[in-house]
Amino acid sequence: MDSKCSICGVHVCETNSDSNLPAFCPMEDEQLYKEAFAIINSDEYREFYKNSCLIERDGYTIWPRVKETLVFIKRMKFKKVGLAFCGGFIPEAKILTKIYQENGVDLVSAICKTGAIDKSTLLSEEQKLSPGEYEPICNPVAQAMILNKAGTEFNIILGLCVGHDSLFTKFSNALCTTLVVKDRVTGHNPCVALYCADGYFKNRIDYNGE
Repeated sequence: MDSKCSICGVHVCETNSDSNLPAFCPMEDEQLYKEAFAIINSDEYREFYKNSCLIERDGYTIWPRVKETLVFIKRMKFKKVGLAFCGGFIPEAKILTKIYQENGVDLVSAICKTGAIDKSTLLSEEQKLSPGEYEPICNPVAQAMILNKAGTEFNIILGLCVGHDSLFTKFSNALCTTLVVKDRVTGHNPCVALYCADGYFKNRIDYNGE
């Protein structure tokens, strides 16, 4: 049976209790956890993983994610960091770059519209947001390739679209973290739709064959 942690009512993993594992619990697969731990405890990933844990402890409820990411970069001693950002987040990208530069981090950045390729190369004019007008595609693969070419050791995702962020992550040579996710309706706070799923957003989150 496939793992269904999101509907579990026991969560033995969090309590280490003697409760029986649900039939769908993946913890029955001991070999999986041995293999996973071997990876995070390997020479390649041990320091990366340990710093992730220590930053959670040190900045708990104190540091915003902007600082958590900055501290992580500093502790990992990354010399070259990439920033893949959405064209709708140019002001935010500038602010982030300024903050990080003031703290000794030089970002190599790539905007999503890089390449200036019109959407008509992939979509019909009717499928564009503004039919008949120049409208560049988002180019997450090119963003990844630009940062790969620069030799970035760690990449930050800022506001890339659903799906585009997936492609960027897949083709990025460096490990990535997401600083901001795009949600045009909630001011880029997707949890709002979850918190209001039975209220204000009740009729706005179901799939109706769109």
